[in-house]
Amino acid sequence: MHKSTEPDLRHHGDSEVRGMGAELTDLAVNVRSGTPPQWLRERIADSLGTLAAYPDGRAARRAVAERHGLPEERVLLTSGAAEAFVLLARAVPARRPVVVHPQFTEPEAALRDAGHSVERVLLDAADGFRFDPRAVPGDADLVIVGNPTNPTSVLHPATTLATLARPGRTLVVDEAFMDAVPGERESLAARTDLPGLVVLRSLTKTWGLAGLRVGYVLASPGTVARLERAQPLWPVSSPALAAAEACSTPEALAEAEEAARGISVDRAHLQARLAEFEQITVCGPAAGPFLLIRLEGAAAVRSRLRGLGFAVRRGDTFPGLGPDYLRLAVRDRTVTDRFVAALEKALADG
Repeated sequence: MHKSTEPDLRHHGDSEVRGMGAELTDLAVNVRSGTPPQWLRERIADSLGTLAAYPDGRAARRAVAERHGLPEERVLLTSGAAEAFVLLARAVPARRPVVVHPQFTEPEAALRDAGHSVERVLLDAADGFRFDPRAVPGDADLVIVGNPTNPTSVLHPATTLATLARPGRTLVVDEAFMDAVPGERESLAARTDLPGLVVLRSLTKTWGLAGLRVGYVLASPGTVARLERAQPLWPVSSPALAAAEACSTPEALAEAEEAARGISVDRAHLQARLAEFEQITVCGPAAGPFLLIRLEGAAAVRSRLRGLGFAVRRGDTFPGLGPDYLRLAVRDRTVTDRFVAALEKALADG
């Protein structure tokens, strides 16, 4: 029987470590290590006294709006960015949806689950996975692109993405990792002049809140209202709302900026160490808290790394990549040096 080579769009980094717990050093999931910080844990814990009441998202919505300099009617809080993709797939009419790959696979999975036929624009590794807007069909009425993109770590120029916006088209820019970029350069979050623009943000990565599920949509009031009608009642829990409010303060933004600068330094160290291996190609230039690498026999190397105590993310489940790709989360220098020692052994044992 013929075996399908279609990528598994539902495979994610947490699958690489599930069931292993502390036995593996996690380089497969892109959540910043050492999070959530203590002050955020305390804010979330303080919210538990309100659990008898239904969630009230007004304060969190106001805080997010102020954080981006936007009116509140342009903000929709969601149960993580993943919920936003489902809402968009169900509530935004689209005759010709296009997803730019390689990127996070949930947008396409959500569109397909909602009955859409999805076209893919595949970026070229030989061109550094740079995005050329001319590759998008002119009549595409829903376009989804990540920035910086998971898993390539490429940061696309905001001016390039802005050229995709036009009347009659919904342009979705997934900025789940933008707060890991110093200065959030190339963000479109504050733009209100681009027709059909929808920006998605997640608090999961920088603040270590994957288990809490909190993100938000920034879009026109009309689009926000349409998506909100597709949500169930009280979609974001009170603890998640408390986290969204807390992470939008000037103090939190300053901490996130400091963390982003630290990630840049740690990423440079990881890149330098990987350059020691002539059989490894690091894709880039990279701007996110992870690196995409290419090496022959990556699947076997990944398996051997697991035996040596390190989990890394397979790349073949991303459309546009293949079995020779792995994604590595950026960690501190100590973890990186331990990983490189394991990687050297994994390559030598091949």
